[in-house]
Amino acid sequence: MNVIVVKNAQEGGKEGYQIFRQVKDRGGKVFGLATGSTPLTTYQELCNSDIDFSDCTSINLDEYVGLGPNNDQSYAYFMKQNLFNQKPFAKSYIPNGLAQDIAEEVAHYDQIIADHPVDLQILGIGRNGHIGFNEPGTPFDSTTHEVHLTPSTIEANSRFFDNPDEVPRYALSMGMASIMKAKHILLEAYGDAKADAIAKTIEGPVTEEVPASILQKHSDATLIIDEAAASKLHGQY
Repeated sequence: MNVIVVKNAQEGGKEGYQIFRQVKDRGGKVFGLATGSTPLTTYQELCNSDIDFSDCTSINLDEYVGLGPNNDQSYAYFMKQNLFNQKPFAKSYIPNGLAQDIAEEVAHYDQIIADHPVDLQILGIGRNGHIGFNEPGTPFDSTTHEVHLTPSTIEANSRFFDNPDEVPRYALSMGMASIMKAKHILLEAYGDAKADAIAKTIEGPVTEEVPASILQKHSDATLIIDEAAASKLHGQY
C-alpha cells in the first residue's frame, strides 16, 4: 500500500487528480468510479482540468435498488451532476436500480466488468470498513450482488434524503473480487470518523469483517487520507 497523508480533503482531491492523470497518461481507458462525499474534491479537480475522458469508459461501483437515473438521490444522477456533465465518457455503466430481474442485471454487470478491465478504481470507505456496499462479512470472492443495507449504512446515507424512511434498503454493488481486479486502486478517506476503519484497513489483519483490509493484498493500491483519518495509525506514513 502507498499511503499519502494530506491536511484536508481539498489537498486530497489534488492528489487524487494526479493519480487519474498518471493512469490516463499511461494509456488507461477504463475508470471505476464511486459516489458519496469522499471523491467530490477529486471530481472537482478533474472537472476544472483539461483532462479528456471522451475516449474512455467508466464503470460505477453501485446503485440503489428502486431508484432510476432521473431520481436526484440515485447514483446515476450524482455522477451526472458531479462529473459526467462536465467530463463525459464515451460510455458510462452504472447498475440498473430499476431492473425487473435482479439476477439478470447482476450477471449483466459482471459481464461488463469482464469486458472492460478497470485501469483505476476509486473508492471511499465506510465507518465499518465497507467499500462499495460490501458490508462486513461480505466474502472476498464475491462479484456483483444485491445487498441488504445495514442500519449503520442506512443511517450514514440518510443525510442525503429529506426523510430517513426514504433511504433505499437494498443496493446493487460490485463485489470484493470485482474491485480487486482493478489494475490500480485509489481509496480516499477524510475526517476522524474514518480513523478507526483506516487503522484497521492499513495495520489490522486481513479479514472479511473489515472489507477494505483486503487492499493490503492488492499489488498497486494508494490510500489518500487526511491527518484526522490517519490519527489512529501507529506507523509513520
